[in-house]
Amino acid sequence: MSPERINPAQLSPATGFSHAVAATGSRIVFLAGQTALDGSGKVVGQTLPEQFERALANLLTALEAAGGTPSDLARVTVYAVDVAAYREHAAELGRVWRRLAGRDYPAMAVVGVVRLWDTEAQLELDGIAVLP
Repeated sequence: MSPERINPAQLSPATGFSHAVAATGSRIVFLAGQTALDGSGKVVGQTLPEQFERALANLLTALEAAGGTPSDLARVTVYAVDVAAYREHAAELGRVWRRLAGRDYPAMAVVGVVRLWDTEAQLELDGIAVLP
């Protein structure tokens, strides 16, 4: 993929995301929503950062299985049951992101939801990747 991360000076500084990502490639991968499920289908992690780390790892595992890497992510959406808690932990979540996925941020959004499929899940991540 040849991503072009676009962050216009007229917009607020992009911290932990890119305002736009233009990508060229030959394969688009749509990544299903991932929560903090372990291999047996049980939600693991009590805290939002613990669940975020597991959900992101699950998303990246699916991406890797499709032949991609974190830098191929063009778009990620986070669905959070508690957006205020997400904001409160933003610095820690950013550290988790950089450790697992690096500093090539996709276009991102955080959407508040009433609940997720698994009631214990605090957040869910889905994404779109463009592979070379």
